Amino acid sequence: MLAQQLDSTPYPVLGDGPDVLGEALQDGVNLAIWRRQLPLHIQGFANSLLALGEPLAESLILELPDADCEPNLSDLVAGFADLEGHRGFVADVSWLVRAFACLVDARRIGLRLRRLDKPMCPRFHVDHVPLRLITTYAGAGSQWLREGEMLRSRLGDPAAEPARVVDNQQMAAGHVALFKGEKWQGNEGRGIIHRSPQAAPGKGRLLLTLDWLG
Repeated sequence: MLAQQLDSTPYPVLGDGPDVLGEALQDGVNLAIWRRQLPLHIQGFANSLLALGEPLAESLILELPDADCEPNLSDLVAGFADLEGHRGFVADVSWLVRAFACLVDARRIGLRLRRLDKPMCPRFHVDHVPLRLITTYAGAGSQWLREGEMLRSRLGDPAAEPARVVDNQQMAAGHVALFKGEKWQGNEGRGIIHRSPQAAPGKGRLLLTLDWLG
């Protein structure tokens, strides 16, 4: 039975509630997307931060003695604490960290928060990690492909990429996704294929990623 599951075509799962993220743990699922709507105060903070035009690249290694532990995010975007919605934004990131940790029973999580004005990974690729949480708080979201839409042997080759990506295969601002990578046990050769979007002129992105480190 297990061999049959692993031989099946990997597929994405999308839903309108956070419980859909748990589907990423299932054999055969290589992408789970929660199509959430951002609260207006968090959306406002993210847009205001981008409007300032200042660079932002923060990285943290979070040590969590247990999954219910509150992560120490006191330094996260501390330079923008005067912007309205800052406290709510940090609380939202904290909730995502705790949810991610609880889902995979993580004790160490790598957090990266970045302002991007150009694609970070413009070519379709797979991640060589077990599982990565990705959400865009403002700006265009990540694009992904269903299995068979591009030959894995030609990843990185611009000539092999689809001419266009359909709208329902691009995350919107606020969506939260778990991208299963090549290092998830049993997912070798089945990591979700995705890329960063081309940013519209003058439009940046505020991107958060969480990695399961142990």
